[in-house]
Amino acid sequence: MKTLRYLLLEKLYEWSKIPYRWLFKDEAPWDLSLKELLSFPSDSLGYHLGCFLLRNHFTPEPQLEDHDVFHVLTQTGISVPEEIAMQFYLPGNGKRSAYLFTVLCIGTLLFPDEVPRFINSYQKGRKAHRFYNLNFLKLLPIPLQQLQQTFKITFA
Repeated sequence: MKTLRYLLLEKLYEWSKIPYRWLFKDEAPWDLSLKELLSFPSDSLGYHLGCFLLRNHFTPEPQLEDHDVFHVLTQTGISVPEEIAMQFYLPGNGKRSAYLFTVLCIGTLLFPDEVPRFINSYQKGRKAHRFYNLNFLKLLPIPLQQLQQTFKITFA
């Protein structure tokens, strides 16, 4: 059973998606279906993104595709604490935004028991080469492992 803090954060995310797109996202949606992602070579970022979406019963979210790519590149799960940890990875990697810092503050307040995980994730982001701001649509055919090695994305 999910606790109130899990439900609260999930609901806040659902409510914030549309304003977030409107205020912060100016790039066009990728317009790629799950089937198209799964048609990329089996070692590619695109294929692994399709598998991630399929495995988690997700569909591509227009203008929010990068978020799912971050999950794939960093091998981060989808539980609420894992989501927050991934958000800590991003400022470690150089990303800055008011929305991101709001998520970090709320996540820390609701999950103080997860702070060591969040710090670890932030440190991993600092060690990786900057990738948060790339055009991932163009990188979909590239082998996932090659991208992880190039950007020094570690998991341990």
